[in-house]
Amino acid sequence: MSGTTAADPAQTPDRPPAAAPRRSWWSRFRGLPRAVRWGTWTALVVVLLVVGVLVTTTVLTRLPLPQTTGTLEVAGLDGEVEVVRDEHGIPQIYADSVPDLMRAQGFVHAQDRFFEMDVRRHITAGRMAELFGESAVETDVLVRTMGWRRVAEAELPLLEPATRDALSAYAEGVNAYLAQHDPTQIAVEYTVLGLTGLDYRPAEWTPVDSLAWLKAMAWDLRGNMTAEIERGLLGDHFAEAEEATGLDPEQALADLYPPYPYEEHRTIVDQGRVVDGVFEQDATRGGTRVPERPRLGPAVRDQLERLGERLDAMPALVGRGDGIGSNSWVVDGDHSSTGAPLLANDPHLGVSMPGVWTQVGLHCRTVSEACPLEVAGFGFAGVPGVIIGHNADIAWGFTNLDPDVADLYVERVRGENWVQDGRLQPLRTREETIEVAGGDDVTITVRSTAHGPILSDADEALDEVLDEVAEVAPSEEEAGRARRDDEEYAVSLAWTALEPGTTADAILALNLAGDWDEFRAAAADFEVPAQNLVYADREGHIGYQAPGRIPIRKSGNDGSVPSAGWRSENDWTGEYVPTDGLPSVLDPEEGFVATANQAVVGEDYPYFLTDDWDRGYRAERIRQLLLEEGELSMREMLQLQLDDHHPLAPVLVPYLLDVDLPGGYYSDGQRLLEEWDFGQGADSAAAAYFNVVWRRLLAATFHDQVPAGLWPGGGSRWFGVVEELLTRPADAWWDDVTTDDVTEDRDDVIAAVMQEARDELTSRQSPRSQEWRWGDLHELELRSPTLGESGIGLVERLVNRGPWEVGGGSSTVDATSWDATEGYGVVAAPSMRMVVSMADLDDSRWIGLTGVSGHPASPHYTDQTDLWADGQTLPWAFTRDAVDAAADDVLTLVPAEEE
Repeated sequence: MSGTTAADPAQTPDRPPAAAPRRSWWSRFRGLPRAVRWGTWTALVVVLLVVGVLVTTTVLTRLPLPQTTGTLEVAGLDGEVEVVRDEHGIPQIYADSVPDLMRAQGFVHAQDRFFEMDVRRHITAGRMAELFGESAVETDVLVRTMGWRRVAEAELPLLEPATRDALSAYAEGVNAYLAQHDPTQIAVEYTVLGLTGLDYRPAEWTPVDSLAWLKAMAWDLRGNMTAEIERGLLGDHFAEAEEATGLDPEQALADLYPPYPYEEHRTIVDQGRVVDGVFEQDATRGGTRVPERPRLGPAVRDQLERLGERLDAMPALVGRGDGIGSNSWVVDGDHSSTGAPLLANDPHLGVSMPGVWTQVGLHCRTVSEACPLEVAGFGFAGVPGVIIGHNADIAWGFTNLDPDVADLYVERVRGENWVQDGRLQPLRTREETIEVAGGDDVTITVRSTAHGPILSDADEALDEVLDEVAEVAPSEEEAGRARRDDEEYAVSLAWTALEPGTTADAILALNLAGDWDEFRAAAADFEVPAQNLVYADREGHIGYQAPGRIPIRKSGNDGSVPSAGWRSENDWTGEYVPTDGLPSVLDPEEGFVATANQAVVGEDYPYFLTDDWDRGYRAERIRQLLLEEGELSMREMLQLQLDDHHPLAPVLVPYLLDVDLPGGYYSDGQRLLEEWDFGQGADSAAAAYFNVVWRRLLAATFHDQVPAGLWPGGGSRWFGVVEELLTRPADAWWDDVTTDDVTEDRDDVIAAVMQEARDELTSRQSPRSQEWRWGDLHELELRSPTLGESGIGLVERLVNRGPWEVGGGSSTVDATSWDATEGYGVVAAPSMRMVVSMADLDDSRWIGLTGVSGHPASPHYTDQTDLWADGQTLPWAFTRDAVDAAADDVLTLVPAEEE
């Protein structure tokens, strides 16, 4: 057959159809709708930007991480130094001389935490505005007015040569590190600040930079200055608002500042007397006259309110507020399962990122007279040596003695003079210039009287003439010293920390002390801030010593409220409580010493220390548990630090259970309290309910009659206030003065706040009371006090950490304190925990709140926090064998070759 015909489909073999031409991804992409294409491009750009930011951020944050292995040359070293770090980065430093140990410590601190050190020295010099601009000017003005750095400069020549040498060697080590690195290699924070346009390179470190930080430590532990202001403001408020509050002014103030309960809560030292100016622990009768206590007077509301606001605006340097305190106790061998003393310490300070303390060991390879240092413990980045810890012979711990070492004076100022006893005295003046990043310089004039700098000049509004001031000294008219029209009023500060002292000598001396006598000699130099020092040694002795520079006042002033500066009877005498007259005890009869900021001695002690002790709830709980245990092991010592028993709950809960509530929903929380053991674990539903009730009880009872700025924070003092008010069910404090024609009593208030607490927890957590958790409310957040408060989310996420759910609470042994005016979050906490075994120092334990590193990218930034929050501690290696066994990194520092 010829020709062409159509194929018969039925006879065509099976085969795939011809493939269509393959289109490229670009062709397919171009075929998509325009909106889809643009959306895809936008998403791709965003992804690339995010990846770029993440990569860049990772590189920049990791750039400052220090070298911790191998060998480094360090200028200034005399010999080779080893830095042995464990898995948590904690350094143990070995050298052949004390100067090299100090140089190496400075180098290591700069490696780990130089930005923190730099911020601290800017704070203490009143130079924060150089880094952070106008927002820091107010703080700088206040610090410059007090002159912290000027005092530190005056202290340096007063110190022992060995202390000055240690400070200088430490500074050399810091500067050796700075010389090797650019700012971006020192801390990522400098990179962030550079993005704001700041052109900055850190200046060299100096010994004065180290000394000035001790002023910051003293500031946050300064005693009752805040209480002095508050008492003055409250006294004035109650006097003016007697009709509105329904309260007797004098009784109201007494209610809010109850006396220390000496009969219920034991003092630290309860044996011995002062005889002819010397405290003798075995004496039963004293031989020194008790001075007459001065009367109190009202204060100046407007002026003090402004001053109080300025003080509150100061950054918390080591912490402040009701939660600031500490626990420390020591038991002798008869009360220890090891047969030798055990010593525990956990200072309660403000929470921040990084934590206040950093751990270190300083070891002479061969301990000798030429190189005697072998010590380990907790210190401050920026300060050489160990502040709290142990050496090969003794151990020591601190709690805040909290004496009244600061007084405010209301001054009458006339031109360039101030008035006292009717005579004009010249004001001392100086000018200070504050450099401001991105702004104009600020120049201030600092004025001072014989009492101290005029703090009210730190606020332009504070130099107003206030008629209320005349009430501070009601008898001035009869003395012919009436205020004149050309006078202004001002507030000055007398504070022991503004006088040059020798606290830095005490640090090195404590590190080297080998027995009780050397320990006491070292403590005598620890002038500011005054601390309770507990002691233990390898010979089996335990002890307590109260050091500090504590002023003796004239009879017209007890420091409880601001005093009239124009009357010399209110001045300090110029003398201080003699060192030998301060309370101490060696090997007490009870076999232990427990300190938790309670009263040190009884009311018959001849020198005035303060009336503003912690109420002693923690101290009494510690005493109770020590007596119950009888003989304590290391584990039991550590467990005692975690005790979360609420001290007010046994008093308040019976009243809460005695109130009739509507059945069902509103009584759910009340039923939780029936079987509650008063513990405040993070998972406790009863603790959650009780603490919400407590916060609302404070608000319902006091907010209507107390000015807003002075509302109760809920700490130790307020436990005492409410404990007494509970026994007076019809007291005027219970009445809500904002409700007309209704007079509430105690049970009305309790019933109302319990129902409010139920509603709050339902809203916050769950309608099922069994699902409530204290830890869901009571969280620990660690925030950088500088960039962590920048308001820039990416930056804050870089430097801040948390939250962690924790147990404990205010005035609890596990003192994770919270402020009822702000919420339930942790504002102060055990900044570290340690227990030292004098039987075997390598068996000791320690833990920090954060980690040793201040670098956000470091694995040691918060590597101790999870353990801390879980109540765990780390092994504390001390001997060389133990340190080597725990070694994770070893860095050898060698002297740099001279060019």
